[in-house]
Amino acid sequence: MKKLVLSLAVATLIISCSKNDEIPQQALEQQSELLSKEAINNKIQESIEKTGDFEWMNTDANTIWSAVTHGNNLLTIGYGSSESEYQKSPKTNLIKNDLIQLVRNLENDGKSNKSQDELYADEIINVIDIKVTKLSTIETLLKDPNVRYLEPATYTLSNNDETRSSGGFGCGYSSQTISSSDYRTVAPGAMVPWNFDLHNIPAAWNYSTGRGVTVAVIDTGLSPEQRLMNQEFNDGYSSGRTVQKYGTYVDSWWAWSNNYDGVNDKCGHGTSMSSVATAPRNNNNLPVGVAYNANLVSYRAVANVLIDDYHEKRGVAEALTALGNRSDVKVISMSLGSPFSISRVKDAIRYAYNRGKMIVAAGGTSTSFTTWYGVIFPASMSETVAVTGVKEGQYSKCDVCHTGSKIDFTVQMQRNNGTSNKVPVLSYYNDAANYVGGSSVATATTAGIAALVWAKNPTWTRAQVLDKMKRAGEFYPNKNSSFGYGNIDALKAVR
Repeated sequence: MKKLVLSLAVATLIISCSKNDEIPQQALEQQSELLSKEAINNKIQESIEKTGDFEWMNTDANTIWSAVTHGNNLLTIGYGSSESEYQKSPKTNLIKNDLIQLVRNLENDGKSNKSQDELYADEIINVIDIKVTKLSTIETLLKDPNVRYLEPATYTLSNNDETRSSGGFGCGYSSQTISSSDYRTVAPGAMVPWNFDLHNIPAAWNYSTGRGVTVAVIDTGLSPEQRLMNQEFNDGYSSGRTVQKYGTYVDSWWAWSNNYDGVNDKCGHGTSMSSVATAPRNNNNLPVGVAYNANLVSYRAVANVLIDDYHEKRGVAEALTALGNRSDVKVISMSLGSPFSISRVKDAIRYAYNRGKMIVAAGGTSTSFTTWYGVIFPASMSETVAVTGVKEGQYSKCDVCHTGSKIDFTVQMQRNNGTSNKVPVLSYYNDAANYVGGSSVATATTAGIAALVWAKNPTWTRAQVLDKMKRAGEFYPNKNSSFGYGNIDALKAVR
């Protein structure tokens, strides 16, 4: 299965595919400073290479306006009187209304004939999407003290036609025969992946199996064809737990569409990640999950693991805020990301974080010749727990994994005996298994370990659980500059 590809090579390909995008005639007539998509992408790439990130607010009004123009004239506005004022309140509701009116006045020269449909306002965080065509509008908004950020809502580095038609980043439906050297069998007939024993996960099951804790996976959803993640979620030694499925992704080129695409996985990635964290301890000779008695909440929030489409940004943010409002959800696993920051997703992560959720995020996976890139967003945020994969028995990143100072933990993902550089998981299809790897699986594995610790200590806070996990890391009390606290010993974490 292809993993999260966030690379210079991808960006170069994307640039070459989009140089000849048609520019609206109105924009050409209105301004002569309109930057090409190639020029904008070069700015983004240069910032990532120099700083490890790119933020639209660190650029100029003309770059933002050019990107908005290339992106169907849709502008995202984060509002509030301070950087920390991202949650809705009566005060910020007034700010929102004033900004909407301001934009419509600016865009229509004071006339009130602006379409009321060209607007999306989030119900929980302080963000709106509104149609903007004028550079002068953006210049005015940048000076407004109640504007926290401006971002082109629908601008993407990727060519979505090609990404979707080829299955998308991280997608795949294959099933594979698992080598006998890559697992062992435990009662009542479940397959324990080779790397579980390296992290003492089966030994930890003597103390905790995740019962009573709910793990949420924000990804591409769940396959309706894999019974063990649906109607047979309680199978074998797994019992008394629930699986819930939601969808916040809109599969539409029309930005204003609100027709959610359902809960079913149309990529394969989400099924794999949910399997790693919570698959039942089954009697079907199929892979078991780390927290095999934990509850699962699956969110189909994206089409694939690269968060670049407008509806993916909204889908992830909506999933995070919904999960933030659930008292039963303790751990949120996010094996997806973006090469640079997305402010509305930042707001949503802070919202969930401030409600006590542990958000575990993938450090990044790409091709072997582009792993120079550092820890991706949102794993780069201090509010998340960043995870990557390393090779068996050594602190050397797996061939496709990213590392850096933002990494908190590592999971062994790549074998040294040549049988596989990945680990067994449930397949998209029923009665079948597959191999997957990279920082995605490392993230879901760590989310499962967090569930084991929390189930053993149900009254603990996130800070207490995270501290116990750190103490179970191989490098603790130190933090390695590339691998964080290192490999987690799950048994030590639950004792």
